[in-house]
Amino acid sequence: MAFNVAFNALYLVLCTAFGAAEFGPAPRITWHLKETNLMHFHVSGISNYSTLLLSEEKDVLYVGAREAIFAVSSLNVAEKLHEAYWKVSDEKNNECAWKGKSKQTECLNYIRVIQPLNDKTLYVCGTNAFQPTCDYLNLTDFRLLGRNEDGKGRCPFDPAQSYISVMVDGELYSGTSFNFLGSEPIIFRHSSQSQLRTEYAVPWLNEPSFVYADVIRAPANNPEGDDDKVYFFFTEVSVEYEFFSKLLIPRVARVCKGDQGGLRTLQKKWTSFLKAKLICHSSENNLIFNVVSDVFILKHSDSSEPKIYGVFTSHLNNVGLSAVCAYNVSTVEEVFAKGKYMHSATVEQSNTKWVRYNGEVPKPRPGACINNEARAMNYTSSLNLPDMTLQFVKDHPLMDDSVSPVGNKPKLVLRDVIYTQIVVDRVKALDGNSYDIMFLSTDKGILHKAVSQDAEMRIIEEIVLFPHLQPVQTLLLSNKEGKRFIYAGSNTGVVQSPLAFCEKFTSCKDCILTRDPYCAWHPVKRSCVNILQDSTADGSLIQKLNGDASQCPDSAEIQKSMKHTVKSRSTVELKCSQKSKLANLVWQFSNKTLKAELPKYHLLEHALVIFNITDHDAGIYECVSQEEVGNIKVSQVLIKHVIELEKVPTTLKSTAHPYTQTEAKSQITTIPAKVLDFSTWKKTTAQILTSPVAFTSVSAKIQESTTPLTEMHSKVPEVQIEKAMYLTKPSDCSLLIFLVLLFGLLFMILLVYNCYKGFLPNWCLRIRTFLFSGKQKAPPDFPDCEQGVKENLVESKLTPSQYDDTQKIPHDTGYETELDYGNGTVPHTGKTDEDQPFDVKCDLKYADSDGD
Repeated sequence: MAFNVAFNALYLVLCTAFGAAEFGPAPRITWHLKETNLMHFHVSGISNYSTLLLSEEKDVLYVGAREAIFAVSSLNVAEKLHEAYWKVSDEKNNECAWKGKSKQTECLNYIRVIQPLNDKTLYVCGTNAFQPTCDYLNLTDFRLLGRNEDGKGRCPFDPAQSYISVMVDGELYSGTSFNFLGSEPIIFRHSSQSQLRTEYAVPWLNEPSFVYADVIRAPANNPEGDDDKVYFFFTEVSVEYEFFSKLLIPRVARVCKGDQGGLRTLQKKWTSFLKAKLICHSSENNLIFNVVSDVFILKHSDSSEPKIYGVFTSHLNNVGLSAVCAYNVSTVEEVFAKGKYMHSATVEQSNTKWVRYNGEVPKPRPGACINNEARAMNYTSSLNLPDMTLQFVKDHPLMDDSVSPVGNKPKLVLRDVIYTQIVVDRVKALDGNSYDIMFLSTDKGILHKAVSQDAEMRIIEEIVLFPHLQPVQTLLLSNKEGKRFIYAGSNTGVVQSPLAFCEKFTSCKDCILTRDPYCAWHPVKRSCVNILQDSTADGSLIQKLNGDASQCPDSAEIQKSMKHTVKSRSTVELKCSQKSKLANLVWQFSNKTLKAELPKYHLLEHALVIFNITDHDAGIYECVSQEEVGNIKVSQVLIKHVIELEKVPTTLKSTAHPYTQTEAKSQITTIPAKVLDFSTWKKTTAQILTSPVAFTSVSAKIQESTTPLTEMHSKVPEVQIEKAMYLTKPSDCSLLIFLVLLFGLLFMILLVYNCYKGFLPNWCLRIRTFLFSGKQKAPPDFPDCEQGVKENLVESKLTPSQYDDTQKIPHDTGYETELDYGNGTVPHTGKTDEDQPFDVKCDLKYADSDGD
């Protein structure tokens, strides 16, 4: 047995090391903030909106934030109704800071508990600078009563610590930490009659992280006479086995509502506390999800069995995977009622600490609620249970059997997504079947809506809730008939979202293809409606969750059309946007599929680019969306683009108008001279210039004409005046002329500058010398300069200096003199003065330098 447990633990660590394929479905549609216009609630200077409580009877949503409690309308969270502030005193703030906590963040009052006590009072608790305190909020005037009860066991000390709470029949059940350091976890019940808690022992709770708590009522008139039970869900460090690091295990724990504690053993402690391991394992991909992030218990009004939905992540493989597993409550109850217990044991050469207990189990069964079987044995309360049963519960709170999910596999596994919260709604579709709709929030501020149908999990859509990709800290679902919303709280505010966006689908096929159980096509209104809100359909709504859109009327298809008039040899971009990520876009031209390839076509994500358009490219282009749903392929035209070529005016050709040069001249000479003013001359010239005839001696002929102007217009061939004006318009060449003049000016400036500096050939130097002839000095002759230097050196040697004792050091000429080589290894040959080298000191003046 020990070997099997150790093997399972090893498998838990190593099985996730194998590669995994692509996981999970992709969201079909993404709704961004600008598309949804969701309602937001936020108060300046207030943060951490992490506690939500909904009163469906009053249509009020209560929001607990940092040092503030708000009441907003549940129909529009942007409408604030009331507010109450609960701030920390300066004394407590300083005391908290003295203990080493942050004065600006940790040493404040974070509202962590908001639970209804009665119709007029809320029970609220806050961290209160690491001194948890509880108070009562009067809903009549929305003011705190100021009782300030000790909140230990009901509210955490540290705002970063996990916590859960639920109010059951006026009694508060909570899971949190009981001390300042957070080292004493506790599941606590606070009531005026009895206060119970868990045993402070590692087998009971070992560093738990609480995520959810709720009550499940026992069925009325059940044959076992069972009690109501409160379930707690958390992740804790394993006590069964350990390796080089702590191994996290997801747990479900249960206590009975009627538990009163033991009389001697387990005094003021739970006598019905048991816990078991939750299994969320994907055998197809060898992945185990061992951290539970959130849980939601779906309770049905038809008194059917509740179902538990849990969101899990993997602490072992760390590859960014999330999973959703569903459990039947009956499966959990069977583990607690009939499962084997575990007990502590020492096994040599093994990492296993706890093994299955195979010994005798005392009666009544340890951890069971007081039911008909216990009453038959004269045990009507936990206070009179035998010590043997209570001692067994104290030593064996952990069950050996695990809780397996429905279908023994996750309902959903998704990569690169970290789910934080979950709520589930059940809706009855038009086909008569009921579907569980899961709303899953992420650490990026996004909400996924998923549904399981025919063993297939689909993500219908994803909704962006917050603009800055912040984690969703709490999620709440409204079940009120006709007023159903999702409320999400984060560090910066609260967002209200509808359950569906049916009205955004403008065609019947779009409405059907979304396969949303909330949505159906209304053929009379010609719109997509929510079946829970539209009660005037009278059975005429169209809803096919298999994606079959064959029943959609053709008249319901609304097609957009765009017309493009382009020039020949130009480029045009045809845009087409598709919301569905599961559909493919296909372009059709003249009712034939277009093969979009370069160099003629370039296909973009949301557009088609056509290059070098000719007459053959004119026509109708259709953007078609094709989406496969099972074995059905649904196609619909999203938009039509009509391309027409711009009609370019052409000049008059001689073949069309066979006028001769003589006829043209005779027509021109019929223009009277007296009516040819400037405007007439300009217009007539433009008309004449466009005619393919000769224009020699036109002015002379015009002066001799006496024919009326109207007669001339009737004889002159019709030409395109606009085209002529376009050709003769001087502004068309203005840019070219400007560029030519600019480059010419720059060239002249560069030429003059180089000529001035002497960087150009001799002809430029001559011009420059001529311009600066009065200032330029003649360059010295190099041989004369050298001869002068020689004479000066000879005279300096023959003429004695007034400083005879000082030898004059000659200039460095670059040659090796007698003094130089005398100090070296070259022997002296005794040459005369005439053979010795001499220094040349001459100021050279170049022809291109400026003279002084």
